[in-house]
Amino acid sequence: MRRSIGIAMVLALAVLLGAVREFFFVNLNYAIDHLQHHRAYSFAHSAFTAAVSDFSLKQLVLLKWAAALVFIIAMLALTIAMARVLWGDHRYLRVLVVGTTLVAALALLLQLAGGLHPAFALVSVKLLHLLQYPGMLLFLWVASMLGKSPR
Repeated sequence: MRRSIGIAMVLALAVLLGAVREFFFVNLNYAIDHLQHHRAYSFAHSAFTAAVSDFSLKQLVLLKWAAALVFIIAMLALTIAMARVLWGDHRYLRVLVVGTTLVAALALLLQLAGGLHPAFALVSVKLLHLLQYPGMLLFLWVASMLGKSPR
C-alpha cells in the first residue's frame, strides 16, 4: 500500500471515529442533563433516548467515563497505525502509549483537583478531548513533515 493511501485511510477512520464520538457524547450529555436537572424533555436523539431509557443518572455518568476510555484507546490505536504508516515500524509505540497515559493521568488529577478551582476541571476536559479526537494523530502527522525539504 502506498504511504499516501495509508495516511488517507487512517485520517478518514479518525475523522469518522471523531464524528461517532461527537454524536454519542452530545446525546449522552443531553440524557444526563435531562435526568440531572429533571427537565420535562430530553434533547437527545430518539434512538439514543430509547437505548438508555432504563439507565439511572449514575449509570449514565459511568457510561460516559467508560466511553471516554474506549475512545481514547481507539484513537491511540489509530495514532499508532499512523506512526506505522509514516515511519514503517513501531519505533514510537512506547512513546505514544506512555505519552497518552501521562496526559490521561494529568487529566484525571486535574479533574480531581476541580473541587479546589473550577479551572482545573475545564483543563481536564480539554486534555480528555485532545485524547479522544484525532488531535494527537494530527500532531504526529505534522511532526513527520518537520525538517523535510519541499519537493
